[in-house]
Amino acid sequence: MASRDENAERTNRVLRISQLDALELNKALEQLVWSQFTQCFHGFKPGLLARFEPEVKAFLWLFLWRFTIYSKNATVGQSVLNIQYQNDLSLNLSYQPPSRNQKLWYALCTIGGKWLEERCYDLFRNRHIASFRKAKQYVNLVVGLLKLGGLINFLIFLQRGKFATLTERLLGIRSVFHKPQSVREVGFEYMNRELLWHGFAEFLIFLLPLVNVQKLRAKLSSWCVPLTGAPGSDSTLATSGRQCSLCGEWPTMPHTIGCEHVFCYYCVKSSFLFDMSFTCPKCGTEVHSLQPLKSGIEMAEVSVP
Repeated sequence: MASRDENAERTNRVLRISQLDALELNKALEQLVWSQFTQCFHGFKPGLLARFEPEVKAFLWLFLWRFTIYSKNATVGQSVLNIQYQNDLSLNLSYQPPSRNQKLWYALCTIGGKWLEERCYDLFRNRHIASFRKAKQYVNLVVGLLKLGGLINFLIFLQRGKFATLTERLLGIRSVFHKPQSVREVGFEYMNRELLWHGFAEFLIFLLPLVNVQKLRAKLSSWCVPLTGAPGSDSTLATSGRQCSLCGEWPTMPHTIGCEHVFCYYCVKSSFLFDMSFTCPKCGTEVHSLQPLKSGIEMAEVSVP
């Protein structure tokens, strides 16, 4: 009978990651509530809430505690994950919710502890009297011991999976499932597809910057579009000189690279500086010299270094 109860408890035990996720959800909710509350005073005098910020926060958290743990035996994060608190000090094998005293002590340890820490920090921040300095040292010592206890409790929690926080261990409340969990059959086919696709996408992100797209396009164009006319002929240049072979617009300061096609000076110069092995995207001719297109305007020849 005892072994059967142990197996049932092991089956319904809440995962460590679920308990930690519930704590993170609680922190995210507190930040969201506080940000929404401060936006209500956005049009008022700056620093209006700074003086009473610890008390206002304590009131908000107390309000959340009243309608979550006190009423439903679970925080908001636990409710999302189908978890609730159970009285671990009870000898009854069935579910026993936390007692009223445990809930009150929970509010005192969590909400009251945060308020006391923030208020003591504000109280001792600008005090330089010897008595205040000594009290500040005692407060820092107590806070350090509590943090050390929380660290030790967290290490024990990672080993045993119970009592995610020091407050839960001291009060004897632990996380259990609100409803019995059925055994789920996990299908890994979808997960494998996602992992494969993400790996392929990361490979493409790494590979694409290494591919010279312009040179590849020129190679494909040279295969698909046959060359017509003798390169360098005046008639061909006159025909193709109406648009730049790179940008497709009317060529600004038209230049040639030794073939029948015309380029804007800035287009071909920037392409050549980016890729020293730049070739014509239309016919694949390599850059031998960058020459201005002969027309009625005399332009000095620009040689490629």
